[in-house]
Amino acid sequence: MNIAWFLAVLGIGFCGAGCRGPRLELKHQVVVGCSVTNDIFRNSLAGQLRTAFLPGNYVEPLLNGDQIFPPMIAAIRSATNTINIETFIWKSGRMCDDFVEALTERARAGVEVRAIADALGTLNLKDEDLNKMRAAGVKFIRYNKPRLHLLNRLNYRDHRKLLIVDGRIGFTGGSCIGDAWLGNAETADLWRDTHFKVLGPTVAQLQGIFGANWLKTEGEMLFGEKFYPVLEHQGDMLAQNFASGPQDGGEFARLVYLSAIAAAQHRIRLEHSYFVPDNLGMEALLKARERGVDVEIITPSNIDANIVRRASRTLWPQLLRAGVKIYEYGPAKLHCKILIVDDYFVSCGSVNFDERSLRINDESNINVVDAAFAARMVADFERDKTQSRVIHLADVKQTPWYLRTYEWFVGLFRPQL
Repeated sequence: MNIAWFLAVLGIGFCGAGCRGPRLELKHQVVVGCSVTNDIFRNSLAGQLRTAFLPGNYVEPLLNGDQIFPPMIAAIRSATNTINIETFIWKSGRMCDDFVEALTERARAGVEVRAIADALGTLNLKDEDLNKMRAAGVKFIRYNKPRLHLLNRLNYRDHRKLLIVDGRIGFTGGSCIGDAWLGNAETADLWRDTHFKVLGPTVAQLQGIFGANWLKTEGEMLFGEKFYPVLEHQGDMLAQNFASGPQDGGEFARLVYLSAIAAAQHRIRLEHSYFVPDNLGMEALLKARERGVDVEIITPSNIDANIVRRASRTLWPQLLRAGVKIYEYGPAKLHCKILIVDDYFVSCGSVNFDERSLRINDESNINVVDAAFAARMVADFERDKTQSRVIHLADVKQTPWYLRTYEWFVGLFRPQL
């Protein structure tokens, strides 16, 4: 997020304030009273989100472009009925070429292909690429295009990243379509990201999340076996996909984060490209430390939105004094969005720990309750830690005065970041 974009969304955010009717808004800490390993935690979360935890799933973490995109392209090429894809950024380039080729080939073969991409996230998608897809029969929608009579909606973006093939294979996570996601996070220009391949009953929930935005944008309901086939068990993981956004599932992402943090008894691990929690989020982390819970946070030192990093740093002194361990990841641009609690509960997907994700954008995450899956995610977290710099309170205090002033100023606008 550069300065121009920040000022634009800030102005629109203030102009749009009060233009919406009553909405779900969490004002108090979540009182849990049990651990994430307890059935009561899962049942309560499922009831509050109105989305069940389903057994029999297989969820595979995919690290960086080299692991993420080959299976996505292979799944697209295997499609026989339907392909539904939703993303925030879709930018022309080598990666875009691969997706366009695969999607157009399947569309010409008679597969129904639908795509939703955020209108602001497609500013660098060339007309040539868009026209190729539409000419082949791909139904491509730019989500929430700027309109003069709807300027108050400009601040609300579609930040989800979903791919569902034949209603049987799902992908979700943090990766968009753009060349910055290529490779294996070898350089400072590339993203370090994690995406997830999903098989099993919970794929139907991913399809439903896409279907809700398709209904919202196109007025078409996706129904029938080609979208919702009978799904057999593909593994032994208990999982739940949920949507969050101002119009559907408002505050759901915040409920998940605050509930899981409140339930933590031993350790909380957060790995986030944009870590700017609100007051409730900060209070939840500090209360966890008061209970003796270890809290570790990995954030980027190399980021595309330095304004967010600077706003985040205004929160660090309070966290560090409480004993929270903070690390800055350096080799590449960190884009992960991962919460791990007590080596058992994992929430991952498109949700950042900031107000833009928790309150403003359309988002989706998958929650997985599985010790083996959590262990794999912990191993990735620990590996990223070895490539990160430990932040000490003295480091923050040594920040030059002019940067501290800038951080204080941008920190005032945390609700729009």
